[in-house]
Order: sequence, then structure tokens, then C-alpha cells
Amino acid sequence: MKPVKICYIGGGSRNWAWVLMQDLCFEQELAGTIELYDIEHEDAQTNEAIGNALMAAYNPGRWRFHANPSLGGALDGSDFVFVSILPGGFEEMAVDVHLPEQYGICQSVGDTAGPGGLIRALRTIPQFREIARAVREHAPQAWVVNYTNPMTICTRALYREFPGIKAFGCCHEVFGTQKLLAAALETEGLAPQGSVRREEITTRVLGINHFTWIDRASWRDTDIFPCYARFAERYAQTGFTPRSAAASGERPRDEGEEIIERERKKYFGSTGRVQMDLFRRYGLIAAAGDRHLAEFCPHSWYLASPQQAESWGFALTPVSWRIANRERLIRLACAYRDGTQTMTPVQSGEEGIRIIKALWGLGNLITNVNAPNRGQMPDLPPGAVVETNAAFSRDSLQPLISGGLPSDVRALVTPHVLAQEGIISAVFENDREKAFRVFALDSAVQHLSPADARALFDAMCAKTTGSAN
Repeated sequence: MKPVKICYIGGGSRNWAWVLMQDLCFEQELAGTIELYDIEHEDAQTNEAIGNALMAAYNPGRWRFHANPSLGGALDGSDFVFVSILPGGFEEMAVDVHLPEQYGICQSVGDTAGPGGLIRALRTIPQFREIARAVREHAPQAWVVNYTNPMTICTRALYREFPGIKAFGCCHEVFGTQKLLAAALETEGLAPQGSVRREEITTRVLGINHFTWIDRASWRDTDIFPCYARFAERYAQTGFTPRSAAASGERPRDEGEEIIERERKKYFGSTGRVQMDLFRRYGLIAAAGDRHLAEFCPHSWYLASPQQAESWGFALTPVSWRIANRERLIRLACAYRDGTQTMTPVQSGEEGIRIIKALWGLGNLITNVNAPNRGQMPDLPPGAVVETNAAFSRDSLQPLISGGLPSDVRALVTPHVLAQEGIISAVFENDREKAFRVFALDSAVQHLSPADARALFDAMCAKTTGSAN
């Protein structure tokens, strides 16, 4: 079979790049080259060493990793392009998340919705315009797979800059909801404990990234909705915490790593109470984690204060944790590169490789993706990036038509679609005032006076690269 060439933009990543490396350790049908491009070339070189060592140990002769200092050189001749970058740095993300706290605005994530998500978009869109131009010049027929947040805005920016691009966004939030539905089936006695794999849960997905909904769900011949209704009533007040199990191949951690891992579970975990509350309100299954869902809803519901968030079973993730974790991962990457520690591959359950195989002609796949609205969401604006199921086959992505959202849920979703479209237009038109108007109308900002909204916007723009003009 013809070798596959993958260009990885953000190839110094110590998150998604490592996920890809580990998944490729188990891949026996494809082979090829991974060109790693990163503005921090040394990080890409470190991942080149880690990836090639993994392949030599676990899947010899199939994949070669190469750190390329040139974006154009990495893209030339590529069949697929993965994009997972951090727009700016965590220091800028700290502005996104924590500066609004001075105005009483709490954010649990701050990378998609709310003031943090909008300011992040202002510095991200120019980078994705550059990526789109590079793809147009060097690999116009390549499939571009985006993992970067804000997912919807990034993917939409690619199409605004290069309408002929073949791009889509992948997010695993729906996978987490499928796992919760599997747990509901087992908890409600419809399946033995540990018997339901999330891949067996069939769902119809509709909405936008991180504010995604499910209006149909089944397991084999079982409609999951009645089961989930009972499950949601049972755990509406307490939340549901699944039994945890150590990942296979997980190495022992030292004391410092154990502390960070406990904090990770604290700051990134949730008990599903927001999901259950939204189900009880609207009758649809909210298909994202509580930390994301809360930011799309009126802030008085779940995010009026850190204490309110805690009462709903989730936490506000401080950027200080992300900075501390980055330092840990830098040390770990050096240890992997130097051979003083060994990465033991574990399959992630992500679908990036399965999607590539389907597009390469190795079977068909239906899964949820983010792509421009070509009628699959008939009640949302044409062209806006929406999240629905899509069918993948050889060199083909066909979004599946949804039934649309009920009017009450659509009333929650549509303002965010319009804000995303508005912030993209503001950047493409280089119109700072339009960007401010979108910012001021965000549900988290609306309670501020016009003067305070302006002051917050100006302060955030002044402290984040690429959004001050």
C-alpha cells in the first residue's frame, strides 16, 4: 500500500502528538512518515527521537518521525495534516481565564466560550489563516484534522481563508458522554458491569463543539433514553463518579507526580450533574463535560461563583496547574528522549487513526465531527461550523442530516453560533469595534456596565499577542 505522509503542525506537543505516537504503535495496516513542525523546533526534535524509539520498540519498519524546521517543507506532498497548537502560551491563557475574575466572571475552562474563549480566538484566527494559506500552497488536496480550541472558530477560519480546504475538527467530548451512557446502562441493570464499550453506543449528535447534544442513543436494540432518564433522576443531586481503574501500562509515579495527578482529577473531573440537569430541563442528552457545558449556559446557572461550580461537582481549572503540568511534561519528554524513562504505549480510544484509514479507503466509519453546515443542521446558519455525525469513506466526508434542535435548545445554542461568526468576521475585517461588540454581548459579560465591559476587553487585548490591534 502507498505510504502515508502526515504533517503534524504543533509537532512538539506533549499531549496530542504523544497520543498519536502511542496509537501508531498498534497500527498494522498503514505505514509512512510523520513530519513534525513546531515553532519550537527543539520540541519537535525531541518528539522525533521519542516517536522513532517507540516505533523501533513496538512497530518496527512502519513509521518514521522527522522534525522539519519548515512549515512548507513539512506540508509538501502530505496526505493528512494534523493541527494541535497552543495559541499563545499558558501565560496568555492565564489572562483569558483569570483577568475576568476581577469583574466577577468565573470560567471553568476559558478556551471556547465566554470572554476567555473570544480573546483566545482573536489570537488564534490569524494563526489558522496562515496555516490555511500554507496548506493551499503546499498540500491543497490534503485532509486537515484540527484538534485545537476554540475548535469551531479554528475550523471555520480555515474555510474562510481557503474555501477549497478539506478540513474538519475532532473532539472527544462526545466519547466521554458515550462512556457515561454505558455506565448508565450498567448501573440501571441493563448490562453487566464493565460489559458495554463506548464504541457500541450509537448516538445522533447535533449542535456545536462543547455545546453538543444527543437526541437519539441506543445500545444494540435498547433505546438508552428511558434508562438515562432514570439514571439522571437517581444521581441528579449527588452526581455520578465512575469506578476508576489504572490505565494498562501506566508506570509508577513519584510523589510529585502523584500530587499533580490528584490535582488533575480535581480540576478536570466532574460528576455529570450539569449534564443531568440539562437533560431534566430539555429532554436531550448534553454531550460534553460539565466544565464546558457550564460556560455556554447563563452564568447564574452554574458559574456565578467558584462555590457554585463546586456545588455542581466540578472545579474552575487554574492555569497555574497547567503551567506546573507543562514543567512536569518537559522533564518527562527529556527523560523519554534520553532513554532514562520509557514510554509504554496505551491505545487512547481516540479516532484519528480510524478516520485516516477510512479516508485512505480502508473501511467506512461514522463518527461525530465539526464541519461547515451544508444542511446537516437545518436550523443553524449555513456555513457555520457545526458538530454532527458524518460518514467517512475513501477521500470522502459526508455529514449526516440531523433533525435539528428543539426551539428551546436552539435558543441557547444560536447566540454562540452568531458570536463565533461575528468574532471571525471581526478578525478578517480587522475591525476591533466589531470584536468588542461581540465580546460585550457574551452572556458572561452582559451583566457588566458598558464601561466595565470596555475596560475588561481592552485589558485582555493589551495582554495577549495578536489581539491588541
